[in-house]
Amino acid sequence: MMLRIVQAVKKNVNTLTKLLPLLSFVIPFLALYSLYPESFEVTWKGRTFYAFFLWLAFLELVMSWEKIQTKKSGSTRNVAFIIALTLPTMYVVASNCWGLNEIIVNSAKQNSVPWSDWMPLSTEYLIFAVFFALIILLAYGIDGLMDFSTSVFFLGTIGVIYTIDNIYPYGRFTPFQVLVPTTAKLAAGVLNLMGYRTFLLDMRDGLPTLIALDSQGRYSQQFSIAWPCSGVESLLIYTVIILLFLKKTDIPRKHRVTYFTIGAVVTYLINVLRIVAILVISINGGDWLRFHEFYGQLYSITWIISYPLIIIGSQALWRRIRHV
Repeated sequence: MMLRIVQAVKKNVNTLTKLLPLLSFVIPFLALYSLYPESFEVTWKGRTFYAFFLWLAFLELVMSWEKIQTKKSGSTRNVAFIIALTLPTMYVVASNCWGLNEIIVNSAKQNSVPWSDWMPLSTEYLIFAVFFALIILLAYGIDGLMDFSTSVFFLGTIGVIYTIDNIYPYGRFTPFQVLVPTTAKLAAGVLNLMGYRTFLLDMRDGLPTLIALDSQGRYSQQFSIAWPCSGVESLLIYTVIILLFLKKTDIPRKHRVTYFTIGAVVTYLINVLRIVAILVISINGGDWLRFHEFYGQLYSITWIISYPLIIIGSQALWRRIRHV
C-alpha cells in the first residue's frame, strides 16, 4: 500500500515538473493581460501570439511526454531551474514597474530606431524566447530543447520580425519586399474575378497602392502594401515551424518537400485573400482596420499551427490505408 502511495506521489511530481516550463509563463501572461488587455486582441504588433506559443509548447509537450525526462542533478541545477522559472514574471515586473521599458525606448531613440516605441514589445518576445529555452535546457537538457524547438523559435521569430519592422518601417527592408508586387497583382486579379474594378497605383514610398471599386461606384480606401501586409511574416513563421516540425518526424524526404510546398502555397494564398477581404470590407463600410489588426492575420496563423496536425492525421490515414 505504501509503495503504491509513493509511486503515485512520484508520478504526480513528475507530471507537475513536466508542466512547470509552461506554467511559468501563465502568471506573466496574465499580468500583461491585466496591464494591456487590448494588446491580446491584436495580432500584428500585439500579444495574441502568446496564446499560439502556449498551444505549440503544449503540443510539443504532449508529443514528447513519454520521451522527455527531467534531469537528475544536484542542488545547484535545481536552484538554477527554480530561478529560471521566475525569470518571465520578473521581466514583466522589471519592464513595466521598474522602468526597463523606458530604458529600451530611450536606447532605441538614441540609436535612431524609427519606431522606438515598439521596441519593448519586440524585446519582450525575444527575452521570453531566451527564457523558455533556458528553462527547457535546465529541465530536460539539449535533447529536451530540441523537442521544444518549434515553440522557442516561434517566439524568437516573432520578436525578430517585429524588430526588423521597427528598424526598417514602411517596407524599407528590401529583401522582404520582393514578393509584395506579385501579391498586390494577385489580390487585384482576385478582386477583378469577383466583379470589382481595381487600380494598382504607382509605388508610394516604394509601396504598391491598391484601390477597388464596386458596381455601385463605391471605392475602397487606398491601401499601400508593405511586406507585413503581404504575408511575408506569415511565410517566415510558417517556414520556421514546419521545417522544425518535419525534422522531428520520420516522414520520407520527398514527402516532406511535398508537405512543405503545399503548406507554403496555401499560406501565401491565404494572405492574398486577406488583402482581398480588407478591400471588400472597406468598400462595404465595415471595420476593415479591426480585420487588418486581428482577424486577417489570425487566419494564416491558425492555418500554420493547425497544419502539423493535418500532416500527422494524413500520415496516420495513409498508414491505415496501406495496411488494409
